[in-house]
Amino acid sequence: MGAEAILSPLAEQDRSLSLPPGPRTPSAVQALAWALRPLPFMERCHQRYGEIFTLRVRRGRPWVILTDPEDVKLLFTTDPSAVGAGAVEASPVLEPLLGSRSVMLLAEPEHMTHRKLMLPSFRAGRMDAYGELIEGVARREIATWPLEEPLALWPRMQAITTEVILRAVFGSIEERKLRRMSRLLRRMTTQLNNPRRLALLSALGPGRLSHSAWLRGVMEPVESAVLDEVRLRRASPDREHANDILAMLERAHEQGGSPMDEKQVRDELLTLLSDGPTATSLAWAFECLMHHPDKLARLREESLLGGDDSYAEAVAKETLRLCPVVPLVMRKLTRPMDIHGYTLPAATIVAAGVYLIHRREDVYPQAHAFRPERFLEAAAPTYAWIPFGGGARRCLAANFAQLTIKRVMQTVLTEVDLRPLSATGSEHAARSSVAFVPDEQAMAIVTRRIGSGADQGLEDAVGDETERAERGESGTLAETGQPGHL
Repeated sequence: MGAEAILSPLAEQDRSLSLPPGPRTPSAVQALAWALRPLPFMERCHQRYGEIFTLRVRRGRPWVILTDPEDVKLLFTTDPSAVGAGAVEASPVLEPLLGSRSVMLLAEPEHMTHRKLMLPSFRAGRMDAYGELIEGVARREIATWPLEEPLALWPRMQAITTEVILRAVFGSIEERKLRRMSRLLRRMTTQLNNPRRLALLSALGPGRLSHSAWLRGVMEPVESAVLDEVRLRRASPDREHANDILAMLERAHEQGGSPMDEKQVRDELLTLLSDGPTATSLAWAFECLMHHPDKLARLREESLLGGDDSYAEAVAKETLRLCPVVPLVMRKLTRPMDIHGYTLPAATIVAAGVYLIHRREDVYPQAHAFRPERFLEAAAPTYAWIPFGGGARRCLAANFAQLTIKRVMQTVLTEVDLRPLSATGSEHAARSSVAFVPDEQAMAIVTRRIGSGADQGLEDAVGDETERAERGESGTLAETGQPGHL
């Protein structure tokens, strides 16, 4: 049933007086279900209550979950002033982590003003240079991987994406400083993703979190290192000619008549540097590919031949569909909204149910299977493929994130052979501070080094993977358990 479904007058009147149906269990019980097994919890609610339902997870405040793409279209295309940021509701750590001046958390019209100033750093014309940067960083990291030993890919992907974004933000930077900032950022991520601390952080809420001595102890070394580098660059006589993200952002603000103070610089840079979701998507991509050697072989062949990355694009999109790093994209209504026959009051949290929408059989046949080919057969539906959200608040670095996923996959597969540590099935999902990650961190074994571009490497690699596929070692997700499930 779509957003413009026609109801009888009596039904319309009755439904407009209340929120959509949902569990009647106490808010504390729902919060526990959300904390322990959020994805199955949403699936059960979807099955029982239909395409729109209400959860009460945060101290009884209602979340209205949308699973119909037509309803999502209405949410994402409504007047931006009618919907504000809702991300903090799902992840209370975001506000103290990113800061109140982060473009992710600003209200309109300030959000749109700041967004426009950041967009030039992520336009298509800069992607080629970013692609070369990503490949170079990935190759250096891959060269350190041990052979024939268990290897957790998630932290390795974090190492790559952290260095990539640091170099993109700061441009030329001393190796010593880069290593220190990278270490501090990864330490911060590790600390925030501790399961016990995650539960505590969620219980405290953003207000009390901001004053947490423990969190300040984690954040302050990162903030200090970032701002020290900012001050150094501001004092450089060559700053006006630099083309890194920081320089472009500061020039845009100055030209717009609103120079950035240190608080704003801190918040915008922490938003960019806290790039956990891209590393998480890469971990899921390799987790899926290793359990589907025929698809891994096809991607490796395309990567070694070069000149065409259509299958890499499809693998990236299918990974983001099947394993979205966030299950909900939230908005907070600033005024009442009519949707799906209900009139939702102002201050309601309305969420596009990414996880559930991405598994709609009417949109994605065999929705629980990892099948990149579906994106070669048809384009991604605008309001049914929403890993980066949508509308005026769609992730402004979405193109950069997808490029990173593609280039890292291609570089890894032209450099090394991988196999999963366990052949019994794909890993399940575990909650991190802002995303859902493979619960065993995407464990793999590097079986040999190939060397990029070698003809023999192409022949042997494709042959090996094809033989595995023919022997039935692919272990489809439909058979072994889907990823992204708790």
